[in-house]
Amino acid sequence: MISNPVRAKLLAGGTALGTMAFEFFTPGLARVLKEGGAEFVILDTEHSGAGMDTLKPAIAYARGAGLVPMVRVPGLARHLISPVLDAGALGIMVPMLETADQARELVSYCRYRPLGTRGLAFGMAHDDYSGGPLLPAIEAANEAILTIALIETAAGLANAREIMAVPGIDLGWVGHFDLTDSLGFTGQIEDPRYAKAEAQLLEAANAAGKPFGWLAGDGAQANAALKRGFRCLCINTDIGLLRAALAREVAVARG
Repeated sequence: MISNPVRAKLLAGGTALGTMAFEFFTPGLARVLKEGGAEFVILDTEHSGAGMDTLKPAIAYARGAGLVPMVRVPGLARHLISPVLDAGALGIMVPMLETADQARELVSYCRYRPLGTRGLAFGMAHDDYSGGPLLPAIEAANEAILTIALIETAAGLANAREIMAVPGIDLGWVGHFDLTDSLGFTGQIEDPRYAKAEAQLLEAANAAGKPFGWLAGDGAQANAALKRGFRCLCINTDIGLLRAALAREVAVARG
């Protein structure tokens, strides 16, 4: 039976730290991230251009390493979500969620009946190609999949309370660059208007009794975000971490 320790931890009131991957979908990435202390990885398909032939092995490597694999899909559609779940992803993040109806649609695609309308296919990658009774496998899968509402527009911000209150939405997430762009002050996350929007999102999550997440630039930003009330954080991306580490060491080498 599959399980998701990150989902269980978050829903029990804990915190979880990981990173996002956009570029280096190699066999060793998951083990490197796990050794570095990550609990999960969000594999991006919205901006990376990665397709299923790349994604499916990356998910398998992560599961084999004991790292929870989650995927940001390009949009809200059954045909974008179902294959990723059947490939073994344990979490789905959908960008640009703006309404409670869209949040309910996300939940529906990620849960089997009676909680949703996910299509049944077992003995596949998502259940480790195992056999066994169907109903326990359905219940385990419904408990394992983390559903993430990425709120990153003015409309999503306005409807954040309704989105976070939808049964089956497990985690909210702020897309800070797109949100600032939608609100008219692109990239200015130090702007007081962004702080106000962030506080509104955290308040919506707290009202629903659910965690909220963010992509922090580094450990210091992540620590500050935890103190503000975030409970699920990516620390940079595969690209950003490598670039920052190399730039730091090159600077040391040059004295």
